Amino acid sequence: MLGIVAGGVLGPLTIDYLVVAGGGGGGNDTYGGGGGGAGGLRSSVATTGGGGSTESALFLSGGSTYTVTVGAGGLGGTTAVGRNSQNGSASVFHTISTVGGGRGGGDAGGGNKVGGSGGSGGGGQGNGGHAGGAGTASQGYAGRVGTSGGTGGGGGGGAGAIGGIGSGNVGGNGGAGVSNNITGSSTFYAGGGAGGGYALGGTGGSGIGGGSDNTGAPTVNTGSGGGGNRSYFDDSGGAAAGIVILRYPDTIIGNIGSGLTGTESAASGGYKRLSLTAGSGSVWFT
Repeated sequence: MLGIVAGGVLGPLTIDYLVVAGGGGGGNDTYGGGGGGAGGLRSSVATTGGGGSTESALFLSGGSTYTVTVGAGGLGGTTAVGRNSQNGSASVFHTISTVGGGRGGGDAGGGNKVGGSGGSGGGGQGNGGHAGGAGTASQGYAGRVGTSGGTGGGGGGGAGAIGGIGSGNVGGNGGAGVSNNITGSSTFYAGGGAGGGYALGGTGGSGIGGGSDNTGAPTVNTGSGGGGNRSYFDDSGGAAAGIVILRYPDTIIGNIGSGLTGTESAASGGYKRLSLTAGSGSVWFT
């Protein structure tokens, strides 16, 4: 709801949101690196990640400033510089925060073969049954275990489903993302990255998670996980950055402060939207 109070100042504003953290990078190893987990997802418009209920909109004051941070995607593992895969970074809007996705398990840089925990968990490395990482309640699901006797890495968890188990020499699929229509069109966000496999790699969750063995990058600004790699000598996939989308009445102007990259949409269906795709700073409404 919107009102005008004394002095012409905007009264309380109803702000809907979609806040998605950056995904986790994929792991790499000869025995099948695990897929990266998707970034945590929270929304007041449609289903929240991890099976959580749709959240309540925020009631904010016009003219006040509100902090926004868009989480970066985690880097994939690489032996060239001895770097293990990395977790994604958190995204924040005012009081709403989401956890970065967990990295996929792998050996690069003497790394951890177990998938990292995060908004959604990363998949475990193959050959040894290494565990996937845990997801965060009402944000995303767990990554899955790599195969114990073959080269299939586990799939990273998504906001909508757990990752797939690595089986034999076949990598697990990334967990499904979640569809959200805050922009006026239904779009998937936060799919898990695929696990690598010597015979066959998995596929990325909902078609937006990273494919195994560098067969496809995750879709940009969806918070999806990077794909795992079956080769110790090749880099695994980096993850997608997250996004923050805010929806408010079309009689209002959304303003973006320095340090943030984003745009305000034209009015549609009674609303405008701020889509924020990188950086950290403030927004306000006039």
